[in-house]
Amino acid sequence: MTSRADRWLDPWLTLVAARAAGQPILELGCGAGRDTEVLTGAGHLVVALDLSPSQVDAARSRAPSAQLYCQDVRDPFPTCAAQALVVVASLSLHYFCWCETVALVERIRELLLPTGLLLCRLNSTNDVHHGAVGHPEIERDYYLVDGQPKRFFDRAAVEELFADGWHALSLREQTVQRYARPKVLWEIVAESVA
Repeated sequence: MTSRADRWLDPWLTLVAARAAGQPILELGCGAGRDTEVLTGAGHLVVALDLSPSQVDAARSRAPSAQLYCQDVRDPFPTCAAQALVVVASLSLHYFCWCETVALVERIRELLLPTGLLLCRLNSTNDVHHGAVGHPEIERDYYLVDGQPKRFFDRAAVEELFADGWHALSLREQTVQRYARPKVLWEIVAESVA
């Protein structure tokens, strides 16, 4: 496993399998299907969403057994994901104003039964190579980066986002080699609670 592969899900696959219990995994913002491929390769049924038709096509090539939808993550989730006990959202929940971000995380929690699992990664305010500095501010820690709105999170914002109805199993800031330049992000693994 190379660091460039960014196989961040590998340490969590045993827990994912236990929590998914044979139900589909919902992946929000699947991009070109890196994580979709890992999850389907581990034997999971994956229902994956992305806004970009070209990214959905790329994900379909990488993970042909996945059910892929071209849609905004803020739209209603596909009905085939209604029984999902695990949600994966890697670098896909940071494009929205604070109130929309909170509402989306609440929708995810409502989908998951108690002890349902969310694995997500969010931009860090320390991610200086990918937009955390030097761009027009829309609202606090939310910038227009090359025409695309992007939110960046410090520890307090992450903790606030997951304060109600969540129990964090892991919350850590880290630097990964996903792109040409280092990317600083928050990795959160949390279970929903009643």
